[in-house]
Amino acid sequence: MREEVALDIRAVFDAVDRVEAHRRIGLAVTKYRESAPDLTAWIERSIPEGLSVFTLPVGSRKKLRTFNLLEGLNKEIRHRTRVATLIPNEASLLRLVAAVLVEVSDDWETGRVYLNPATT
Repeated sequence: MREEVALDIRAVFDAVDRVEAHRRIGLAVTKYRESAPDLTAWIERSIPEGLSVFTLPVGSRKKLRTFNLLEGLNKEIRHRTRVATLIPNEASLLRLVAAVLVEVSDDWETGRVYLNPATT
């Protein structure tokens, strides 16, 4: 059932708008009510929380639905902490990671962005 459930959930988030997404949630709930009641309860409880993505421009939705943004940020932090081979204590590590996050934030604020509301 894993692939079938994944396709149904993907269909919810591929909907054109929030109303259509809610309709697709209803279809999934009806489809799995008998065969997987725990899954049905999870769908009813959890999937609607993710529908806030429909308030964003269409071009930004997929970027925020994936973990690409977070993975890129984690990759940059890993890279910087590996380059600094000797980190004397936890406070030093925290300062280094904070500096990386500030630099990434500056990049986003000055134009080198992953999500740009003006162009999406």
